Amino acid sequence: MKQVVQNYKSGELTVLDVPAPGCKPGGVLVRSAYSLISTGTELMKVSEAGMSMLGKARSRPDQVAKVVQSVATNGVPATYRKVMGKLDSYTPLGYSLCGVVEQVGAGIDDVAVGDLVACAGNEHALHAELNWVPKNLYARVPDGLAPRLAAFGTVGSIALQGVRQGESQLGDVALVIGLGLIGQLVVQLLAASGVRVVGVDPDPARCELAERLGAAACGDPASAAVEAAVAELTGGHGVDRVYLAAGGGSNQPVELAARLCRDRGRVVDIGKCRLDLPWNAYYEKELDVRFSRSYGPGRYDPEYELEGRDYPIGYVRWTERRNLACFLDLLARGSVDVEPLVSHIAEFDDAVETYRSLKDGDLKAVAVLFRYPGQPREAQAPAVALPEVKRRGGEASTPARAARTPVRLAFVGAGNYATSMLLPHLAQRDGVRLSTVVTTTALSAANAKRKFGFAEATTDLDAVLGDPSVDAVFVVTRHNSHAELTRKALLAGKTVFVEKPLALTEDELAGVLAAVEESGNDRLQVGFNRRFAPLLQEAAKRFGARSGPASLRYLVNAGRLEHGSWYLRQDTEGSRFAGEGGHFIDTASRLLEADPVSVYAAATSGNEDLQVVLRYPDGSTATISYVTTGPADFPKETLDLVADGRALRLDDFVRATVYNGHRKRWVSSRLPRARDKGQSAELAAFVKAVRTGGPMPVPLESLVATTAATLAVQTGLAGGAPVTLARPR
Repeated sequence: MKQVVQNYKSGELTVLDVPAPGCKPGGVLVRSAYSLISTGTELMKVSEAGMSMLGKARSRPDQVAKVVQSVATNGVPATYRKVMGKLDSYTPLGYSLCGVVEQVGAGIDDVAVGDLVACAGNEHALHAELNWVPKNLYARVPDGLAPRLAAFGTVGSIALQGVRQGESQLGDVALVIGLGLIGQLVVQLLAASGVRVVGVDPDPARCELAERLGAAACGDPASAAVEAAVAELTGGHGVDRVYLAAGGGSNQPVELAARLCRDRGRVVDIGKCRLDLPWNAYYEKELDVRFSRSYGPGRYDPEYELEGRDYPIGYVRWTERRNLACFLDLLARGSVDVEPLVSHIAEFDDAVETYRSLKDGDLKAVAVLFRYPGQPREAQAPAVALPEVKRRGGEASTPARAARTPVRLAFVGAGNYATSMLLPHLAQRDGVRLSTVVTTTALSAANAKRKFGFAEATTDLDAVLGDPSVDAVFVVTRHNSHAELTRKALLAGKTVFVEKPLALTEDELAGVLAAVEESGNDRLQVGFNRRFAPLLQEAAKRFGARSGPASLRYLVNAGRLEHGSWYLRQDTEGSRFAGEGGHFIDTASRLLEADPVSVYAAATSGNEDLQVVLRYPDGSTATISYVTTGPADFPKETLDLVADGRALRLDDFVRATVYNGHRKRWVSSRLPRARDKGQSAELAAFVKAVRTGGPMPVPLESLVATTAATLAVQTGLAGGAPVTLARPR
């Protein structure tokens, strides 16, 4: 069989052929289905193995102390041989998996061959095709729980034991420091227990994930926002419990714990961080410091783990095994959701490359799973609920008054796209007045006012939203602010034009729709301009109506980003496809005259080049090839649509050809400098809707469907399976 091992002396990682374990009495032989990489503990081991001998010594002073003692007892030569022999050996990795029972040892009667079990232990739940697991280190997986999710059982037990050590009560406020894998699970377990949680982590993406999974607020440890959130939730008293789920050599976590904990609160150490307790701070508040030892009672007890001697439930309610079973039950009942934590699923044969990518930072992940041979490629997220558009009073569309003439427009943001692609079309348009431009810096506002004739320039957004003379607001800012600014403008009663993307997360999209429902204002347009391109509209007209399903192929030669591009800041601005992929999905939906019902996405290494396959209600499909490695002189966008014996080809919005069969063909070409991607026509349609109070150019339901499909691409990449966009009932 194959097993992942590491040589601690050289740092070598390999998938090694080793003899299969036998099935001994008191345990079961388990064939692995999925095993979980601990991105904390395991990566720490992998990093240590790559250090020099001096670096290894500095990172493990406990082992150095043992070496010193051995030298005193056995002498230098014997100790040297012993240490080198131990270092120059393969050691296993892994401690959390799910698999199928292949053989049952003597004395085992609680599981049978073929049962699905979750397994624990750094000697028994290894990254290996087969493991022998003693009785107290496995638990049967509840019916209906997917194997990839059950593989979280051990790390879930670690988080659960930490929460138990804190003894949080209903209504408490807790601080979780460190929002890695364990921290994210602690947040969910506390939230499920009725505890309000504040999370702390320097990574904004992890903070956002924790808030999505139940935290009341999250932030950087150095930010004032965390202290403000704690003060607000606790009335200034401080949190009841602090859970340390951080690692590293900084003493900041324990110092922050003392500062934000209430008098006689409790601090629980779950991770492995520096613990130089500031005596005065801990003494003055009489803080109770506790340690959480791994999975629970029974850990490190050979009689419990190896010999199967259980602790009586009347004396020890939650043992190691009972914690494991409890966490699996919470997963099965939906009280805890580990699906959003899965950043990547790697094939077991790719284990070495996966570790290397994690260690080098090429693969950013909270949780990574190994999938073993013979396992079907499960859908990580078989269905994503398409957000429902609800309008106050249930109107099909909010009636709007006709605006005065000229229509008064305000711009929030005046960056490159606004000044090159939007404002030139509006500045000279009859019936339009550029009322106010809002930017974060006074100089950029002044420049926009001078160049395009705005009546006013300001940095005060609230003043614009509260100005009754402004008919519509354009949101043309960085991607991560689009949803919030749109939400505010809708609540202020403004008609809104927001550049793509509308939202970067499902929560942001939900926030926009909540504003629509609350305000009754659904006057929204997203800058999906390509559907308005004259050449595309004429080609679609020439192509004609379809009677059968169509196949559409859209090649986007996006090119490489320049150094310093803010598109590279994925932690704040989202992925590149999340930022502009909606353009191409919307164009496909316009040509196929429907919204997609499922999304499948695949990517090359590093997620640079994407293949996105969309399925539509009538059986039509659209494939979007989004590539960054093409030549600069190749057209950026080429599109082919085929159906009913006819074909449409669009070459970079410069040339269009429609093949109608029987040698009939319509061709239209333009000079490259006349390339028109629809911005002017899009703005004309928007201004008309504002002026007349008529319907918006694109139904809000379609804008939401396109945004949801764009966001589902990332979900599909993580799961490796199609994601269904489930319509509201």
